[in-house]
Amino acid sequence: MHTWATVLDAADVRDERLRADFTHRRGTVARYRPHAYLAVRLLLPARLVAPVIALTAFMHHTDTLLDTGPAAGRDEAWKRWEEDVRSALAAGHSHHPVLRPVLHTMTAHPALHGHIEDFLAAAPADLHFTGFATEADYQEYVDSYSLPAFMLIAGLLAPDGADTAAYRAACRLYIDGSQRLDFVNDLAEDLRDRRLTIPQETLRQHGVTRAGLEAGRDTPGTRAMLDEQLTRARRSLAESRSLASLAVADARPLVRAMTALESLTADAARASGCGVLHRSARPSLPGALGVLAREYGGALRLRAASGRRRG
Repeated sequence: MHTWATVLDAADVRDERLRADFTHRRGTVARYRPHAYLAVRLLLPARLVAPVIALTAFMHHTDTLLDTGPAAGRDEAWKRWEEDVRSALAAGHSHHPVLRPVLHTMTAHPALHGHIEDFLAAAPADLHFTGFATEADYQEYVDSYSLPAFMLIAGLLAPDGADTAAYRAACRLYIDGSQRLDFVNDLAEDLRDRRLTIPQETLRQHGVTRAGLEAGRDTPGTRAMLDEQLTRARRSLAESRSLASLAVADARPLVRAMTALESLTADAARASGCGVLHRSARPSLPGALGVLAREYGGALRLRAASGRRRG
C-alpha cells in the first residue's frame, strides 16, 4: 500500500492546508465506507487515490444533507450547499474544506466539472424521495440520480479518448445492480427512515404489504420478492463486467473488486432471506479478503510492468 504522503505527492497536493483537507476527507471515507476505503488504498495507483477519496467525501457530504433531518431543514441545507458548490465551480476556489480537494482534483480531471454539474442537477431527485410506484419509476431514479452520482467516481477511472457511450452504458448496468442491491439490503434502515425502496407494483405482484415489511414478517411472498430483486441485481452486475475492460488499465483491479464484492453482498443478502428486514447482510470476511488479495496481486503486477516501461 502506498503511504499517504506518496498518495498526496502523486496527486500534486503540495499546499499544507490542502494536504490537511485531503487527510480529513480520508478520515471521513475510512469511517463511512471502510471496506471501499481499503479497496481504494490497496488497488488504485497512487495518482488516483486522493481524487477518488475527495469525490467520495463530496458525495457523502451531499447525501447527508439530502437525507438527514426534517424536510424543511433539508431544503434549506441543500439550497445553501448548491450555492456553495456552484460558486466554487465558477470562482475556482472555496473556503469549504470539502470543496477544496474537489477543485484541486478538477485541475487534473477537467471532465469532472461536467459530472459535478450533472450531479447538482440530479440531487433534488433524492431530496424528498420516499419510494416508487412502479419499476419504471425506479429505473427513472437510476437514470436521474444514481448514475450521475456514480459518474463522479467512474469519470475519474475512464481513460482519455474512451468510447463514452460504451463506458457510460457499462456504468449504468453496474449502478442499476448496485442500487437495487442497496435498496434490498438496506430495507430495515430505509423503512425506519420512512422510505420504501421496493416499488409498490412489485409488492402487489408478490402479495406483500408495507406493514408486513415494517413488522419483519417472513412470508413466502416476501422471500420470493427479495429473491427476485436480488436476482435482477446480480444479473445487472454480471452484465456490467465490461466496465473493467473499459476503465483505465491501472484502475481495473478496483473495478473488478467492486463488482465482485457487490456480488458477494448479493449472495449474503439472499442467504439472509427475510433477515434483511432486520439488518443488512455483509459478505463473508474470507470471501471479501480473497477478492482483495487476488486483485491486489494483479495491481502489483500492473505497477511492476509500468515501472519496467518507465525504466
